[in-house]
Amino acid sequence: MTDKWNPLTTDQAQLRPAADDAEPRRSAAERYFDSPVMAKIMRDRGINNPDEAQRFFYPQLSDLHDPFLMPGMDVAVARLNEAMGAKQKILVYGDYDVDGTTAVALVYKYLLQFYSSIDYYIPGRYDDGYGISKHVIDMAADAGVKLIIILDCGIKANEEIAYAKTKGIDFIICDHHVAGAELPDAVAILNPKLEDSTYPFRHLSGCGVGFKFMQAFAASNGLPSRDLDNYLDLVAVSIAADIVPMIGENRIMTYYGLRRLNSNPNMGLRAIMRICGLTGREITLSDVIFKIGPRINASGRMQSGREAVDLLVARDAAEARAKALEIDQYNQDRKELDKQITEEAQALLEAAGDTSKKSIVMYNEDWHRGIIGIVASRLTEVYYKPAVVLTLTNGLASGSSRSVQGFDIYSAVESCEDLLENFGGHTYAVGLSMKPENIPAFTERFEKYVADHISEAQLKPLHEIDADLRFDDINLDMLHFLRRLYPFGPGNMKPVFRTSGVVNAGTSKIVGKNSEHIKLDVTNSAGQHVVHAIAFNMADKFEAIASGEPFTIVYTIEENKHHAAGYPIQLLVKEIIL
Repeated sequence: MTDKWNPLTTDQAQLRPAADDAEPRRSAAERYFDSPVMAKIMRDRGINNPDEAQRFFYPQLSDLHDPFLMPGMDVAVARLNEAMGAKQKILVYGDYDVDGTTAVALVYKYLLQFYSSIDYYIPGRYDDGYGISKHVIDMAADAGVKLIIILDCGIKANEEIAYAKTKGIDFIICDHHVAGAELPDAVAILNPKLEDSTYPFRHLSGCGVGFKFMQAFAASNGLPSRDLDNYLDLVAVSIAADIVPMIGENRIMTYYGLRRLNSNPNMGLRAIMRICGLTGREITLSDVIFKIGPRINASGRMQSGREAVDLLVARDAAEARAKALEIDQYNQDRKELDKQITEEAQALLEAAGDTSKKSIVMYNEDWHRGIIGIVASRLTEVYYKPAVVLTLTNGLASGSSRSVQGFDIYSAVESCEDLLENFGGHTYAVGLSMKPENIPAFTERFEKYVADHISEAQLKPLHEIDADLRFDDINLDMLHFLRRLYPFGPGNMKPVFRTSGVVNAGTSKIVGKNSEHIKLDVTNSAGQHVVHAIAFNMADKFEAIASGEPFTIVYTIEENKHHAAGYPIQLLVKEIIL
C-alpha cells in the first residue's frame, strides 16, 4: 500500500473538552474522587456526585426502566397472552446477525418454558434476504402460524406485514433501527427510536428490546424476574457485538450479563468459549467482540443464521459442542474470504489511484454476500472514508456501508433513497440494495452528499484524549479506578491519556514474529519512574525512539496479567508522536 492511500500515519490527538458544568459541581466531583484527572473522567460521563457515582460503579437491575413505559408494550403483551391462551402457533423471527440470533434465542427459549406451540426462523441471506419476506409468510400461513414476533428487523416491512394480515397472521415488531416515514400495520411496534416514543432509553439493542418484551410478559403473568435475568448473557453479547452505547440500561444489562458469562453461561455460549480457549479465565467484552461474536456471526455469513440459534438454545452439551465446532469452521472460512476480498478491493482502489474522493463505493458481483459488511469496515479503517461495498444477490446489487466517527451514513444513503430498493440501519452502518444499473448514479450522488457534509477532521483518525498524565500519576489507585469504569463501549469508552516529554529508558526493543512491534521502557526527561508499554505495528518509529529524543505517546492503561517481572501495569500505545 502507498502512503497517499493510508491516512493512518497522522498523529492527530485532541484533548476531550471538559463537561459543561458549573464550578461548584466541578469542585464537588474533585472532593469525591481521588484526583482531578479522575474527577474530569467522571464529569465527562455526566457523574458529579457520590450518588451518581454509586449508581455508575454499582449498577442495579432494579434501575432498569419499567418495560410498560415503552409505547405499544401493553398491546404486545396482551396479544402474546391471547395467542398462548388460544393455543395459537407462534413464530419467533429474527435477523441473521449476532443481535438478531441472540434475540431469537432469548425470546424462544424463555417462552418455550411455558408454551410448546412455538418455533423460530432465521432468514437466509441468499434465499430470503434481509428482514421478512412474502414466501416466509406463505410458509408460516401454511403451518398455521397466527402470530409472528419479529426481532431486530421489520420496522420497514410495511408491504410484507400488510400481506401477512391477508393471511390471518399478526406481527409484533421488536426493532431498534430507524423507522421510515410510515410504520407497518403491526399489532404492536416496540422500538425506542420511534419519533414519538416516550421510553426513557433510546439505545437498546434488538435483543435488548426482546428482553424488555419478556420482562413485560413476565410481569403480566406474575413470573419471577430473576429467571429472566439468567438470559442477560445473551443480551450482553448482543450489546457488545452491535456496538450500541454502553450507557443507561445497556450498561446495567451488560454488567450483569458479563457476570453470567463468567459464572453459568448459556450452554451454547459455553461451548463457543471452550473452542476459543476462554475456559478458566475471566471473560471480557473484548472476548465477546473479537472471539465469541464473530463466530456467532459467521453462521449467518457463511451458511445459515438458524444454526447459531440452534447452538444458543441447545440443551445437550455434546450437541452444543458439535454445533460450536461447525460454527468455528465457518469462522475460519470467513476469515479466509475476508482477507481475499479485502485485498482485491484494496488492489482495485490502488489501481484507480483517485485519492480526491471523500467516499468509497465498490461493486463486484462475485464477492460473497456474507463478507462484504466486514470488507466495508476494513476499507473504512484503512482509508478513513465512508465506504459502501456491494455484490449481486438475487438480481440486485446488495451490500453494506460503514462510516467514520461523527459522520451519519444513514442520512447519506437516505439522500439516494429513490435509487434504492431497500435500506435500513444506524448512523454508522446501513444495509442497502438497488438495481445494478443504478450503481453509477448512486456512486455519484453518494459522493456528492458525503463531500458536501463531511468535514476534513472527520476524514482523519482522531484520538480523543481524556487527560494529560504524568508518569507518577500512573499507579495502582488509577488502575483500580479504571477497572470500576468497566464495561467500556460507545458513550463510556476506555479513557485515553497523553504524556509528553517521554524518552527511551534504554531498554526498549523491537519484538514480534515479524519484528513489527515495540516493547517500550520509557521514562520522563528526568529519568524517573520507568513505565512499560507495548506499541503494536509501530516498529517504523523505533529508530527515532532509540535516538534519545523526547516524544509524545497516546495510550490506555492496562493491567499486565503476565507480569512475571513484577510490573502489574502496562500502557497500550495508540499513537507515537515524534
